[in-house]
Amino acid sequence: MTRSFDDALRWADDGTEMFLDAVAGLDQAARQEPSLLPGWTRKHVVAHVAANADALGNLVRWAATGERTPMYATPEERAAGIERGLRMPAGELDAWLRRSATALAGASAALTGEQWSAEVVTAQGRTVPATEVPWLRAREVCVHTVDLGLGVAFADLPADFLEALCVEVAAKRGDVPAVEGPLAERAAWLTGRPHRLVGAPDLGAWL
Repeated sequence: MTRSFDDALRWADDGTEMFLDAVAGLDQAARQEPSLLPGWTRKHVVAHVAANADALGNLVRWAATGERTPMYATPEERAAGIERGLRMPAGELDAWLRRSATALAGASAALTGEQWSAEVVTAQGRTVPATEVPWLRAREVCVHTVDLGLGVAFADLPADFLEALCVEVAAKRGDVPAVEGPLAERAAWLTGRPHRLVGAPDLGAWL
């Protein structure tokens, strides 16, 4: 599947709303419960998604101003952002989550067509046009909503998003065996999440 810029914008917007809705109302005890990611609580996931919006906001700022603004100033900054979130009470963390999401959406909406074409560099060192930012955000909010373990499954995500996700992850992983099964289960398997595919080898975590 060839995903479009408009597709990515839609997935990012809808995925952000889905993630915020999933988190809303969680008390402190529920946040401390394990997520579907080994070693991470739900609070880890929330802090990561909040910090990710700030980091992607740096790329949007880079595209808008031409001033080099990496997602993370140092390799340690990503982990530091998560740790900072873990120390926050629920209300403060939620405020950060919503504030960073709103700021990213607002800054993105203000970009011109020319600015969207500007080249930026991802945390993995890839040089991409700024039009990739909505896709990067869509992956984070959609997949991590599932990781919260609050009832949203891969089968609840848009089919066209899952198709695009499978194409990208398979390409990045390289020599992935062909495994037949429902689209949602293949997306879960490719991203290293729990799945129901029979005979599918363990690929390890992704994202």
